[in-house]
Amino acid sequence: MYIDTHAHLESKDFDSDRSEVIERAREAGIDLVVDPATSLEDSRRVLDLARKHREILPAIGVHPHYTSDWNNDELSRLRHLCEQSPVAIGEIGLDFCRDLSPRNQQMRAFEDQLMLAGTLDLPVIIHCRDAHDQCFELLERHNGLRGVMHCFGGTSEDALRAVSLGFFVSFTGRITHPRADRIREVAAVVNPEDLLLETDCPIASMTPRPHKGRNEPAFIPLVAEALAQIHKLSPTDIARITTFNARRLFDIEGDEHRDVIVYPIRDSLYVNLTNQCTNECAFCPRSKEMLVKGHQLYLQKEPTVEQVTAAIGDPADYHQIVFCGFGEPTIRLDELKTIAVYVKERGGNVRINTNGQGSLIHNRSIVPELEGLVDAVSVSLNTSDRNQYDKLCRSTFGLAAFDGVVQFVRDAAGVIPDVTVTAIDQPGVNIEACKRLANSLGAKFRLRRYNVVG
Repeated sequence: MYIDTHAHLESKDFDSDRSEVIERAREAGIDLVVDPATSLEDSRRVLDLARKHREILPAIGVHPHYTSDWNNDELSRLRHLCEQSPVAIGEIGLDFCRDLSPRNQQMRAFEDQLMLAGTLDLPVIIHCRDAHDQCFELLERHNGLRGVMHCFGGTSEDALRAVSLGFFVSFTGRITHPRADRIREVAAVVNPEDLLLETDCPIASMTPRPHKGRNEPAFIPLVAEALAQIHKLSPTDIARITTFNARRLFDIEGDEHRDVIVYPIRDSLYVNLTNQCTNECAFCPRSKEMLVKGHQLYLQKEPTVEQVTAAIGDPADYHQIVFCGFGEPTIRLDELKTIAVYVKERGGNVRINTNGQGSLIHNRSIVPELEGLVDAVSVSLNTSDRNQYDKLCRSTFGLAAFDGVVQFVRDAAGVIPDVTVTAIDQPGVNIEACKRLANSLGAKFRLRRYNVVG
């Protein structure tokens, strides 16, 4: 399912067929549409439309184009409309491109509405054109706000600055246009966990190809497909991730937490066997949130072998079955081996993503037990230095952990067809030395980006 986080369904462009547009969106898998207003009059229309259609979530605010007459009375009227429970304040911001309102009025209205959002603990939907420095200065002044930079038109540096402030970045169908290479380059630097989808309909210049003319929410899957290609994910991955992002931003209720036993990413299926780990890595996000590509991996109870095999189904449907969660899978070695037998007997491929401490955990070399069951193993080593490993990974085995991991890689390279050592691009880590160490152990090497999970 998708969420279109920016669509002006209250627009007069939809007066003749609004119900049909909403029905087409539903048929295309768009579950919800956030409709941001651009003026006080528009805010009333949006609120009225949301009462009639459960799919529409209202956001209210005054767009910079319409701030020429902004004053305390307008702010008071907007505050009064907030009693009708909008999901956000927006669309608000600065537009120094068209300058349809005086810049000082734009700044005043923007700051007043940021303050209102902070008081009401609502997210903000921001319009910004040729004013990114001024916009970011105001957002930094009102630190702690959450929101989205919609229809993003800034540079890669601007996008990363927005993310650093805790904001999502959203792209429209323009990302599919043949001459939109610059937009695609910007989208590539934003992690999927910081992305949202939108159409900004009915604006025709935002309509994704191959469509032309009036834009509408049913076209959202085309935006998802473009972002999936950029980030080498599947459209299903992008749909799941961005839907999770939108629900979190706009405080939209979702399914109650249930243990995720297996979870798909791209063409592989991952097994969430345990949350236990022998490391407390300084760079691991598990201390904040056990989230991978839109999957919440916190386990209230570890799954049984029977639950895992039932959840896998036919392993041949996937490129690989990967033992990988926010925990060390070899802690549950017996269960891992039994499930691997199930997968191999049915023609599947098995990979283990591990910290390489399995032999230390079980006080014996476990590699011979994996022969014939595991096709590939990826070992997170992260450094070529024992003392640095101890500081970065903080293993329960202390300084002995590094030597244990190195030996595990050496042993695995002798019996497992595909062995890879990985390291994260962190400051102070000698990546070339990591690569040399991996190769000396008979393994391949792969560099992982910091703060990119899954």
